[in-house]
Amino acid sequence: METWATVEFANAALGDGRLNKRLIKLAERFADKPTASIPGACADWAETRAAYRFFDQACHQDKPLGWHDILSPHIEATEARMRQHPVVLCLQDTTELDYNGQKIGGLGPLSHEPQRGMYLHPTYAVSPQREPLGITDAWMWSRKPKDKDGHRPGVKESLRWIEGYERVAETAARMPDTRLVYVADREADILALMQRAHALGTPADWLLRSQHNRTLPDGSKLWTEVKSGPVVGEIEFTLSRRKNKAARTVRQQLYARRIRLPAGDKGQYLEVTCLIAQEIDAPEGVKPIEWRLLSNRDASDQEALVELIDWYRARWEIEIFFDVLKNGCRVESLQLGVQAKLELALALYMVVAWRIGRLMRLGRTQPNMSSSELFTEAERSTGGASAIKNTTASTPPPASEARRL
Repeated sequence: METWATVEFANAALGDGRLNKRLIKLAERFADKPTASIPGACADWAETRAAYRFFDQACHQDKPLGWHDILSPHIEATEARMRQHPVVLCLQDTTELDYNGQKIGGLGPLSHEPQRGMYLHPTYAVSPQREPLGITDAWMWSRKPKDKDGHRPGVKESLRWIEGYERVAETAARMPDTRLVYVADREADILALMQRAHALGTPADWLLRSQHNRTLPDGSKLWTEVKSGPVVGEIEFTLSRRKNKAARTVRQQLYARRIRLPAGDKGQYLEVTCLIAQEIDAPEGVKPIEWRLLSNRDASDQEALVELIDWYRARWEIEIFFDVLKNGCRVESLQLGVQAKLELALALYMVVAWRIGRLMRLGRTQPNMSSSELFTEAERSTGGASAIKNTTASTPPPASEARRL
């Protein structure tokens, strides 16, 4: 029976056909019951033991299985989806996974030093219309405890942003007809990242939320300089409902300048666009929304500036992805003994979270899409008799109905 998992992991190459089949079966089980524990998602005890044996492959003495082996076929399928779009946004962000109190070897401190867990930093590809296309890369790591002087040994964590861009650039080389845009929040406002993109020839655009009010060559400050110019446009959009905050209409005035940022040695500069979107007429008691964005793109008119803001707003999709992963798939409840096994499970659950996020997005934005575009015939049939009630094989139910079932 062909399911979404057989299609997504068709090119899995785990070194053993039985492992390939087990990977597909686990993906199906976890997607069917994402909130369940591993034993709860499996059909019986035999299947549960097989699942734990699969994750034991991470500790295989001769040829351990790595999380990249799990993601590799999904990345290949993701790139195929990306090629169908003229522009793809490659969203990057980091989330903290809290396993405090669990006996899992290899974990380290979190932002609150006594807590134990690990970090996950994926690249999440979406279309400008926010259709989730898949995962293209990931960093997974645990921190080392601080030494007696308060320093933390290990690889400099800011490298994940720079290496993330490098991986996006490599992906861009494989799809010349699709323009990739690296999108990240304030933590990625790193001069070294911009310099690296420039050194590579900027094969992928980048769009970052500015964190540093940098000093310009004439001694002025970046944000002050940009806002000293005229208003170059205005945008209005609906800010979707967030935790404890109702949806509301936002109006922003736009300021933008092409700026030369000092870069490294004296006399070297980077040309960037700085865009500031400042909310006007915010409701009483509500902090106005102000975004300060940096990009390599030369956005010279309102249409181009609004496009940059729309791309930055799409960054919220990776927050939804993290919410599905942590609350919908409950990955912080996994108990697998050591970090290497945990990483295998996280790789698999990331694909499941993408699948759920994709169904959620398309079910909402394209409710009349045929379910045949999201589900195989076998999946539609197993959705229950009501899923195909009053339909024929030539007219499957809409995606919104099949998604609910």
